Amino acid sequence: MTEPSYVQAARAAYDAIAADYADRLRHQLDDKPFERAMLGVYAEIVRASGVPGPVADVGCGPGRITAHLHALGLDVFGVDLSPEMITVARCDHPGLRFEEGAMAALDIADETLCGVVAWYSIIHTPPERQPAVLAEFHRVLAPGGHLLLAFQVGDEPFHAAEVFGRQVALDFHRLSPDRAATMLAEAGLPLVAHLTTERREFERTPQAYLIARKPATT
Repeated sequence: MTEPSYVQAARAAYDAIAADYADRLRHQLDDKPFERAMLGVYAEIVRASGVPGPVADVGCGPGRITAHLHALGLDVFGVDLSPEMITVARCDHPGLRFEEGAMAALDIADETLCGVVAWYSIIHTPPERQPAVLAEFHRVLAPGGHLLLAFQVGDEPFHAAEVFGRQVALDFHRLSPDRAATMLAEAGLPLVAHLTTERREFERTPQAYLIARKPATT
Protein backbone atom coordinates (compact mmCIF):
# COMPACT_ATOMS: atom_id res chain seq x y z
CA MET A 1 0.00 0.00 0.00
CA THR A 2 1.31 3.44 -0.94
CA GLU A 3 2.09 5.56 2.10
CA PRO A 4 0.06 8.79 2.28
CA SER A 5 1.95 11.94 1.41
CA TYR A 6 1.14 13.57 4.75
CA VAL A 7 2.86 10.69 6.57
CA GLN A 8 5.94 11.05 4.38
CA ALA A 9 6.02 14.81 4.99
CA ALA A 10 5.70 14.41 8.77
CA ARG A 11 8.45 11.78 8.87
CA ALA A 12 10.82 13.96 6.83
CA ALA A 13 10.10 17.00 8.98
CA TYR A 14 10.65 15.25 12.30
CA ASP A 15 13.73 13.44 11.03
CA ALA A 16 15.17 16.86 10.20
CA ILE A 17 14.43 18.46 13.57
CA ALA A 18 14.71 15.49 15.93
CA ALA A 19 17.80 16.58 17.87
CA ASP A 20 16.72 20.23 18.18
CA TYR A 21 13.19 19.21 19.14
CA ALA A 22 14.46 16.99 21.94
CA ASP A 23 16.80 19.67 23.28
CA ARG A 24 14.25 22.49 23.25
CA LEU A 25 11.31 20.56 24.68
CA ARG A 26 13.22 18.40 27.15
CA HIS A 27 11.99 20.32 30.23
CA GLN A 28 8.81 21.79 28.76
CA LEU A 29 6.51 20.01 31.22
CA ASP A 30 8.24 21.76 34.11
CA ASP A 31 6.33 24.96 33.30
CA LYS A 32 2.99 23.36 32.34
CA PRO A 33 0.96 22.40 35.42
CA PHE A 34 -2.24 21.65 33.48
CA GLU A 35 -0.45 19.20 31.24
CA ARG A 36 1.23 17.48 34.19
CA ALA A 37 -2.13 17.30 35.92
CA MET A 38 -3.85 15.61 32.97
CA LEU A 39 -1.02 13.13 32.57
CA GLY A 40 -1.21 12.40 36.28
CA VAL A 41 -4.99 11.91 36.21
CA TYR A 42 -4.65 9.66 33.18
CA ALA A 43 -1.97 7.55 34.84
CA GLU A 44 -4.08 7.19 37.98
CA ILE A 45 -7.16 6.15 35.98
CA VAL A 46 -5.18 3.57 34.00
CA ARG A 47 -3.55 2.11 37.09
CA ALA A 48 -6.91 1.87 38.86
CA SER A 49 -8.68 0.30 35.87
CA GLY A 50 -7.04 -3.10 36.33
CA VAL A 51 -6.97 -3.58 32.56
CA PRO A 52 -4.00 -5.75 31.56
CA GLY A 53 -1.40 -4.71 29.02
CA PRO A 54 0.93 -1.76 28.49
CA VAL A 55 0.28 1.81 27.36
CA ALA A 56 1.42 2.94 23.91
CA ASP A 57 2.62 6.54 23.56
CA VAL A 58 1.78 6.95 19.87
CA GLY A 59 3.74 9.71 18.16
CA CYS A 60 6.18 9.69 21.06
CA GLY A 61 8.86 11.83 19.44
CA PRO A 62 12.00 11.87 21.62
CA GLY A 63 10.21 10.04 24.41
CA ARG A 64 9.74 12.77 27.01
CA ILE A 65 6.05 11.96 27.60
CA THR A 66 6.81 8.23 27.53
CA ALA A 67 9.39 8.75 30.27
CA HIS A 68 7.03 10.94 32.29
CA LEU A 69 4.29 8.30 32.16
CA HIS A 70 6.82 5.66 33.18
CA ALA A 71 7.78 7.80 36.18
CA LEU A 72 4.07 7.92 37.06
CA GLY A 73 4.04 4.14 37.33
CA LEU A 74 2.78 3.03 33.93
CA ASP A 75 4.14 0.17 31.82
CA VAL A 76 4.60 2.26 28.68
CA PHE A 77 6.41 2.14 25.35
CA GLY A 78 6.74 4.66 22.53
CA VAL A 79 5.89 4.50 18.84
CA ASP A 80 6.88 7.10 16.26
CA LEU A 81 7.09 7.25 12.48
CA SER A 82 10.41 9.15 12.54
CA PRO A 83 13.52 6.94 12.73
CA GLU A 84 15.56 9.91 13.95
CA MET A 85 13.11 10.59 16.76
CA ILE A 86 13.27 6.93 17.77
CA THR A 87 17.08 7.10 17.80
CA VAL A 88 16.98 10.14 20.10
CA ALA A 89 14.36 8.52 22.35
CA ARG A 90 16.41 5.34 22.74
CA CYS A 91 19.52 7.38 23.54
CA ASP A 92 17.77 9.64 26.07
CA HIS A 93 15.75 6.86 27.72
CA PRO A 94 17.70 3.61 27.34
CA GLY A 95 15.55 1.75 29.85
CA LEU A 96 12.36 2.18 27.82
CA ARG A 97 11.12 0.56 24.61
CA PHE A 98 10.64 2.58 21.43
CA GLU A 99 9.48 1.33 18.03
CA GLU A 100 8.98 2.79 14.58
CA GLY A 101 5.39 2.78 13.40
CA ALA A 102 2.52 4.81 11.96
CA MET A 103 -0.55 5.49 14.06
CA ALA A 104 -2.98 4.61 11.29
CA ALA A 105 -1.55 1.08 11.02
CA LEU A 106 -0.07 0.04 14.36
CA ASP A 107 1.88 -3.20 14.51
CA ILE A 108 -0.01 -4.13 17.69
CA ALA A 109 -2.43 -7.01 18.18
CA ASP A 110 -6.13 -6.42 18.77
CA GLU A 111 -7.21 -5.48 22.30
CA THR A 112 -3.77 -5.80 23.91
CA LEU A 113 -3.24 -2.31 25.34
CA CYS A 114 -4.60 -0.87 28.55
CA GLY A 115 -3.96 2.62 27.24
CA VAL A 116 -3.10 4.76 24.24
CA VAL A 117 -1.68 8.29 24.45
CA ALA A 118 -1.64 10.58 21.41
CA TRP A 119 0.03 13.68 22.82
CA TYR A 120 -0.10 16.30 20.06
CA SER A 121 0.45 13.58 17.46
CA ILE A 122 -2.95 13.28 15.77
CA ILE A 123 -2.57 16.93 14.72
CA HIS A 124 -0.64 16.01 11.58
CA THR A 125 -3.44 13.73 10.33
CA PRO A 126 -5.86 15.43 7.89
CA PRO A 127 -9.41 15.72 9.28
CA GLU A 128 -10.87 13.18 6.85
CA ARG A 129 -8.35 10.59 8.07
CA GLN A 130 -8.72 11.19 11.79
CA PRO A 131 -11.73 8.84 12.28
CA ALA A 132 -9.68 5.96 10.86
CA VAL A 133 -6.88 6.70 13.33
CA LEU A 134 -9.32 6.70 16.24
CA ALA A 135 -10.73 3.40 14.96
CA GLU A 136 -7.19 2.02 15.04
CA PHE A 137 -6.81 3.15 18.65
CA HIS A 138 -10.10 1.41 19.44
CA ARG A 139 -8.82 -1.78 17.80
CA VAL A 140 -5.68 -2.04 19.92
CA LEU A 141 -7.27 -1.01 23.22
CA ALA A 142 -8.49 -3.76 25.50
CA PRO A 143 -12.06 -3.40 26.82
CA GLY A 144 -11.94 -0.88 29.63
CA GLY A 145 -8.75 0.71 28.25
CA HIS A 146 -8.27 4.47 28.12
CA LEU A 147 -7.14 6.94 25.45
CA LEU A 148 -5.60 10.35 26.11
CA LEU A 149 -5.62 12.91 23.30
CA ALA A 150 -3.89 16.30 23.36
CA PHE A 151 -4.28 18.82 20.54
CA GLN A 152 -4.44 22.47 19.57
CA VAL A 153 -7.92 23.98 19.51
CA GLY A 154 -9.13 25.70 16.36
CA ASP A 155 -10.73 25.38 12.95
CA GLU A 156 -7.99 26.53 10.60
CA PRO A 157 -4.94 24.43 9.71
CA PHE A 158 -1.46 25.83 10.12
CA HIS A 159 1.38 25.16 7.70
CA ALA A 160 4.98 25.37 8.87
CA ALA A 161 7.66 25.82 6.23
CA GLU A 162 10.44 26.23 8.79
CA VAL A 163 10.96 24.78 12.27
CA PHE A 164 14.05 25.42 14.39
CA GLY A 165 15.72 27.02 11.37
CA ARG A 166 15.22 23.97 9.13
CA GLN A 167 13.04 23.88 6.04
CA VAL A 168 10.10 21.51 6.42
CA ALA A 169 6.60 21.03 5.02
CA LEU A 170 4.50 20.26 8.08
CA ASP A 171 0.75 20.76 8.42
CA PHE A 172 -0.97 21.13 11.79
CA HIS A 173 -4.67 20.30 11.83
CA ARG A 174 -6.40 21.91 14.77
CA LEU A 175 -9.58 20.50 16.28
CA SER A 176 -12.54 21.61 18.32
CA PRO A 177 -13.11 19.60 21.52
CA ASP A 178 -16.74 19.01 20.48
CA ARG A 179 -15.73 17.54 17.12
CA ALA A 180 -13.08 15.39 18.81
CA ALA A 181 -15.65 14.10 21.32
CA THR A 182 -18.05 13.26 18.48
CA MET A 183 -15.37 11.37 16.57
CA LEU A 184 -14.39 9.49 19.71
CA ALA A 185 -17.98 8.46 20.37
CA GLU A 186 -18.38 7.31 16.77
CA ALA A 187 -15.20 5.25 17.15
CA GLY A 188 -16.63 3.52 20.21
CA LEU A 189 -14.58 5.57 22.67
CA PRO A 190 -16.97 7.68 24.75
CA LEU A 191 -15.54 10.68 26.55
CA VAL A 192 -14.62 10.38 30.24
CA ALA A 193 -13.17 13.83 30.91
CA HIS A 194 -11.75 16.85 29.15
CA LEU A 195 -9.80 20.00 29.91
CA THR A 196 -9.47 23.04 27.65
CA THR A 197 -7.07 25.82 28.52
CA GLU A 198 -7.29 29.33 27.16
CA ARG A 199 -4.46 30.51 24.95
CA ARG A 200 -1.43 31.33 27.02
CA GLU A 201 1.24 33.87 26.07
CA PHE A 202 3.61 31.20 24.76
CA GLU A 203 0.97 29.45 22.59
CA ARG A 204 -0.80 30.18 19.30
CA THR A 205 -4.13 28.63 20.33
CA PRO A 206 -6.05 27.17 23.28
CA GLN A 207 -5.14 23.56 24.11
CA ALA A 208 -7.39 20.56 24.74
CA TYR A 209 -6.86 17.29 26.62
CA LEU A 210 -9.47 14.51 26.33
CA ILE A 211 -9.67 11.15 28.07
CA ALA A 212 -11.91 8.49 26.52
CA ARG A 213 -12.60 4.88 27.42
CA LYS A 214 -13.36 1.75 25.43
CA PRO A 215 -16.38 0.20 27.17
CA ALA A 216 -15.68 -2.96 29.12
CA THR A 217 -17.35 -6.13 27.92
CA THR A 218 -20.06 -7.60 30.11
